[in-house]
Amino acid sequence: MGRTLGERELGLASRPSAPGGFVRRILVVTFAAFVGGCAAGAGSVSTDMGSSVAGTTPSGTFGSAPPGEGYYRHITGIPVVDEAGRPIRQPFLGGFNIPRPQLIDIDADGDEDLFLQESSGSVMFFEHVPGAETPFQWRTDRYQNLEIGEWYRFVDLDRDGDHDLLAERPFSYVRYYRNDGTRENARFVEASDTIRDTEGRAIFSDRQNIPNATDIDGDGRMDLLIGRLEGTVTRYEETGTDEEGVPLFELVTDRFEGIEIVAQIGSLHGANTMALGDVDGDGDEDLFWGDYFEPGILYLENTGSRTRPNLRGEPLPFPTQEPIRTSGYNAPTVGDVDGDGDEDLLLGVLGGAYNPNTTTADNFHYIEQSLPGVFEHRTSRFLSMIDFGAETIPVPVDLDGDGDLDLLVGNKIEQNDTQNGKLYRLVNEGSRDTPRFRYDGDMDVGGGYHLLPAFGDLDGDGDLDAIVGTWSDQLRVYRNDATDGSIALTFVDSTTIALSRGRNATPTLGDIDDDGDLDLFVGESSGTINFYENTGTPQRAEFTLISDEYGDFDVGRRSLPILRDADGDGDLDLYVGSEGEGVILFRNDGSRSSPSFVETTRLDLDDTSFAAPAFADLDNDGDDDVILGTGGGGLWLYENRQR
Repeated sequence: MGRTLGERELGLASRPSAPGGFVRRILVVTFAAFVGGCAAGAGSVSTDMGSSVAGTTPSGTFGSAPPGEGYYRHITGIPVVDEAGRPIRQPFLGGFNIPRPQLIDIDADGDEDLFLQESSGSVMFFEHVPGAETPFQWRTDRYQNLEIGEWYRFVDLDRDGDHDLLAERPFSYVRYYRNDGTRENARFVEASDTIRDTEGRAIFSDRQNIPNATDIDGDGRMDLLIGRLEGTVTRYEETGTDEEGVPLFELVTDRFEGIEIVAQIGSLHGANTMALGDVDGDGDEDLFWGDYFEPGILYLENTGSRTRPNLRGEPLPFPTQEPIRTSGYNAPTVGDVDGDGDEDLLLGVLGGAYNPNTTTADNFHYIEQSLPGVFEHRTSRFLSMIDFGAETIPVPVDLDGDGDLDLLVGNKIEQNDTQNGKLYRLVNEGSRDTPRFRYDGDMDVGGGYHLLPAFGDLDGDGDLDAIVGTWSDQLRVYRNDATDGSIALTFVDSTTIALSRGRNATPTLGDIDDDGDLDLFVGESSGTINFYENTGTPQRAEFTLISDEYGDFDVGRRSLPILRDADGDGDLDLYVGSEGEGVILFRNDGSRSSPSFVETTRLDLDDTSFAAPAFADLDNDGDDDVILGTGGGGLWLYENRQR
C-alpha cells in the first residue's frame, strides 16, 4: 500500500497485567448432524489451527509478524468500488452515525473547508481542494486535539479577522478557544472554560442544543444565539472583555424575534440546532432550525435588513420546492460547497423522534443552490466512503477461491429492516499484492442482526465451514458445500451451541491446546469470554463449555475475541475488541498446548465507540495489517510498516 496524505503512525500503549487460565464448567455440544451431512470439498486449507480474526481462515493463510510500532492509518490505501464500478473516494473514513458539520475557510485560501463532529470530544477536519476528484479531503479525526464536548462553533468572537472557537464544556458550559495564530495558520488556545455575562454568571447551552454566533444586527458586536428546549431563542450580545481579554455578553432577550418553533406533531420541542447564512443573497442572515421533533429542516427568512433583522415569519420546511424528510434532529451548515459563489446547505442527521433506523447511513445530505433561490437535493451521502450503517465487523476470507483475500462485513441492522443485518461481500478483484475491492451484494446466512461468522474446517474435508454469531445467545452452524475452493454455506443447526448467559455472540476458532482440532472462543455483550474446548476430532467437532468467564477477562462491554500469533513465537495470543476500551492484547506466556494469557498492551488505534478488529496481510508483504470495524458503520485501515 502506498503512503497517503493524512496517514497516522501508531504504536502500542502499555496496560497493567491480568491473569489468564481455565475455570472448568461442562456443557457438551456435538456436530453429529453437521458431520453426517458433510460433503468433501475439492479445495485444500492449511491445518495450522490459529484463526486470524473472529471468523477467518487459519493463520497460515496470512502473515504473522508481531505487532508494534509502525501502524499507519490509510483513508484511501486500497481502492474500493461499488456494484456499478464507481470509485468510493475515501473508503476507509469509518462511517458516520451523527455527523455535525460546519463549513468555514480555516486557512484563508478563498474556499470553505469542512469540519465535522461524529463523536463526543473531538472534531474532524477535511481540507477543501478545489478541482480534485475528492474536493473535501480528510486530514485528521482530532483537529489540534481540541476538547469540544458535544458541540462546536468556529466564529470570529474577538473580531480580529480570524476564526476563534466556541465549544461545549461538560456539562452545558460554553468554552472559548482564542485563535492565537493567523487567518492562514490557526492555533487555538483555551482562553476561558466558561463564557460569562456582564454580571459574572456562567452562560449555559443545553449540551444537546447547538447554538450559533454572528453579528445579527450589523453593529460590530457579536451576538450569541442559543436555542431552548421550548422552541425559543435566547440572544446575548457582546459588550466588551474581561481582564483576560475574554468577551463578556449581556442578555438581550429570552425570546429573540418572538421565535417559537412549533413542531408538526404538536407543541413538542427538543434538542435543536441552528445555522445562519445569507441563502437568498439579499445581504442579511437567514436562520435554519433543526429540532428533535421535526422530520426535516425549518427555514426562517430574514425579511428585514442587515442592521434591522426580521425573523418573525412562519418557519417553513426547506427546501420549499421539495422539503427534505429525515428522522429528525438535523444539524445544518450554510456555505459555498461547490465554489459557484452562492450559499448551499449541508445537513447532518442526528436522529430524532421519527424512525431512527433511517439515520444510520443516508445521513449526510447535500442541498445545492442550483439557481438563485432554487435548492436541489444532490445526495444523502456527501462524503464517499464504506458505510453500512452502524457497528461493522470485518472478516477477511477468500470467498471465491482465487487465492486472495476478500472481505465480509457484518453490520448491526439494515436501514429499512429493523429485524435484520447483513453480511456484505467485498470481493478482491485485484491480486494478493495489490488488492482492489468491489461491493458484491451480501451473503445469506438467515435473519437476525450483529452477524459474525468464524471460518474453519470443522469436518476435516479441507474447506472452510462456519459458525455464525448473532445478537442472540445461539450460534449457527453452516457446512461449506462448495467444491472449487470458494465458500457456499448450507445451514445445519442453530441449537448445538448456545451461550449460558449473555448475548451478541462473537465467535473465533483456533487450536488453543495444540491437539490438531479447532477450539472455540466466544465474546458476548457482558465483555467476558466463553471458552469451548473441542473434545472431538478434526473430522468431528464436539465442543465442551469449559468456562463462560474464561481467564476472568472483562473488557467492559461487547467483547470480540481474535486468536492470533501476535509475537511470532508459535502459540496463539488473544486480541479482544470492545465497546469503549479499544483493542486489548492478551499475550500467551504459556505454550501451544498449555496457554496462559496475560493482559499486555492496548493497541493505540484511533478511538471509536465500537472496535471490531481483523488482522490480515492484505498487501502480501509478510505482516499483518489491521482492518477495524467501527460504531460509525464503516472501516478503518491500518498498514503494518514495521520491519
